[in-house]
Amino acid sequence: MSDAEKNIVESVMENISGESLQNMDKHSQNIIVSQLDVLLSYSERFYTRQFRTRFSVESNIVSKFESLLAEHFSADCDKLVTPAELAAQMSMSSGYLNDMLRNLTGMNTTQHIRNALIGKAKLLLQTTDLAVNEIAYKLGFEYPQYFNRLFKSRTGLTPLEYRNNKTEC
Repeated sequence: MSDAEKNIVESVMENISGESLQNMDKHSQNIIVSQLDVLLSYSERFYTRQFRTRFSVESNIVSKFESLLAEHFSADCDKLVTPAELAAQMSMSSGYLNDMLRNLTGMNTTQHIRNALIGKAKLLLQTTDLAVNEIAYKLGFEYPQYFNRLFKSRTGLTPLEYRNNKTEC
């Protein structure tokens, strides 16, 4: 936070403190709640502003995130990666990573993971003779039916239809 922003927060906190130390009357609670609302509004402003003003730092973080995601799907891993796991690898909270990705790319962490997952599934369907169930297990799905539903919702085709139409896709 800048010095000006710190001054704003401190000023609001002083107002809350001052009001709570005075003799309470019928307006005290409303005034304190209003000041808390102001404090939360400023906090939200300062939090979202950082996504617009720290672009170079954030673009490096997005690159690192995409690299970790690509690394996960390039390995022979039979476990789905979670937003929390990726955030931990980047030494940040999953909520912060999610907010940053949404602000910079328009998609949240789960959407990025699903896009990478579908990309890997398409590659496996095009380049291997593995059964759809085997691909689902290879990608970390416990239930192939869920993989089939996710794939169809993202591509408009079932995995088998996609494989059979791979020359057209």
